[in-house]
Amino acid sequence: MKTKQLNYLLLLTVFGLSACTGNKKQQDNMNAKYEKGTFGYDVKYLSERDSLIVLKSNGGESQVIVSAKYQGKVFSSTANGLDGKSLGFVNYKVFEADAIDEHMNGYGGENRFWLGPEGGQYSIYFQQGKEQTYDNWHTPKSIDIEPWNVESASESDVSLTKAMELTNCQGNALKILVNRKITILPESGISAKLGVELPSGIKTVAYATDNKITNQNDFEWTAKTGTVCIWMLDMFNPSDSAVTIVPYNAGDEKTLGAIATSDYFGEIPADRLIDKQAVMYLKTDGKYRSKIGVNAKRTTTAAGNYDPLSKRLTIVTFEVDPAQTYLNQEWNPKKNPLVGDALNAYNDGPLDDGSIMGPFLELESCSPAAFLKPGESLSHTHNVFHFVGEEAALSPVCEKLLGVSIDEVKRIF
Repeated sequence: MKTKQLNYLLLLTVFGLSACTGNKKQQDNMNAKYEKGTFGYDVKYLSERDSLIVLKSNGGESQVIVSAKYQGKVFSSTANGLDGKSLGFVNYKVFEADAIDEHMNGYGGENRFWLGPEGGQYSIYFQQGKEQTYDNWHTPKSIDIEPWNVESASESDVSLTKAMELTNCQGNALKILVNRKITILPESGISAKLGVELPSGIKTVAYATDNKITNQNDFEWTAKTGTVCIWMLDMFNPSDSAVTIVPYNAGDEKTLGAIATSDYFGEIPADRLIDKQAVMYLKTDGKYRSKIGVNAKRTTTAAGNYDPLSKRLTIVTFEVDPAQTYLNQEWNPKKNPLVGDALNAYNDGPLDDGSIMGPFLELESCSPAAFLKPGESLSHTHNVFHFVGEEAALSPVCEKLLGVSIDEVKRIF
């Protein structure tokens, strides 16, 4: 079956249709008008732009939108069917502008595959010899606007590939094959992955992403040639009360390094970033551009965000190897390219000219540096878990995975 046909049939399943039969009730489902902010609205909106793949679990209450045309993104998800809240950030204004931006096309997506480093001596976003400023910053087209290939798809998972060639600041063209698999998790899979018993009374949607890059050059990627890392970015909707929670391993800086990098865009005001008992809290209201980073020795391999307005607790988990090298992504070629972060958290806000990309918030993870011989591969797993419900039910999950109660999160600012 051709990919487009396969995607179309999978899209139809979300509306309760089949390829062979139809009736008035099914047609009404397809034509239903969903309010903006619901998952049904985003499925209909995005299906006008791509033949989507919609993964389903828990009797259809848990669903995930995947798009091959838009670089294998997970655009959004729901824990409560088509009428449930759409949990990812979809940037409608970029779609409706109907124009290609030379720097980046921020369509959104609650989980997208990128490659780093963004800046520094190995950057794949700046040409060799160019000053690392916004005017010279260009996201590689293969992770920005080019479609990916669907290798296989079912109701529970999809596998995609993309071959690309990216020239770095050293002037070396890196040939990379990307393999990406997205799997929606049943409730039993969520409990198994997190080692937590799910309380009654909460709705869930979760998925695992397995991402692999392979060196297709005839030379080894080294500190001399420059290399890349897998970079996963999750975009969610901010709110005036939303807070990102980043637990970290306490200890001596000589052994573990600095607690965090907090000056990506200048130092963050004290009323927006609080460090308390080995947990950092970042205000994610979409009103002040700020970013923090945690290295591989400090991160606990988990972070989260809680929004009391929508009663959504989001947890991300990811692989980390403290013994490996992580790349510096800052726009500063003078810094050591081999000292960087494994975890980042971002809050969007206005740029100097008053414009704004979103607003959105992000949770991000990176793989170690891909020092690979020809034919060798590097993999990175990144998982996303959403829990929706009353605070009394959500709090035990937050305490188990992030070390703090929902009440503590709500009172921190």
